[in-house]
Amino acid sequence: MTATAFTRLQTEIRACTLCTPHLPLGPRPVFQISPTARILIAGQAPGSKVHATGIPFDDASGDRLRDWLGIDRETFYDANRVAILPMGFCYPGTGSSGDLPPRPECAALWRETVLRELSGVKLTLVIGQYALAWHLGPRAKPTLTETVQAWREYAPTLWPMPHPSPRNNIWLKKNPWFEQEILPAMRKQVAMDLG
Repeated sequence: MTATAFTRLQTEIRACTLCTPHLPLGPRPVFQISPTARILIAGQAPGSKVHATGIPFDDASGDRLRDWLGIDRETFYDANRVAILPMGFCYPGTGSSGDLPPRPECAALWRETVLRELSGVKLTLVIGQYALAWHLGPRAKPTLTETVQAWREYAPTLWPMPHPSPRNNIWLKKNPWFEQEILPAMRKQVAMDLG
């Protein structure tokens, strides 16, 4: 795809209104992509704060994620180095136990097209159950915890991760091996792939 065609693709995604009837705050696709990105963050969907700013992971989850990766904001928001592609580009609303799942129409319409154009990606961080289901398919284990524990089966090109949301503090306390074992290995790989 030429640079002009890639710019046109981004413009088309930003103008997408497919899920409008289901979005409580209306459409505002939030993502960050470039064909030269070395790292892909495959997330869930933006929260209400990210919807308001239009900046991916511009919240407490993003602060934790940047810490997990060992990179600063400048590197994180450099689209030429880091692509951020959630399963759903728009805020889906809130349910009884947190944000609703990403709208499925978004991945069906855009995901494969965009991923084909991210030819520079060396490492994909797959965050949360919806992204894990899409990126791993039948290779995923029965639970998110089991999938994350089996990280060696997917690394060094793909790293399954829990969501960095403060809502997952209990999970992190129950699973100290994630921060003790996986994060150091992942930070090392991130640093290598960013070069």
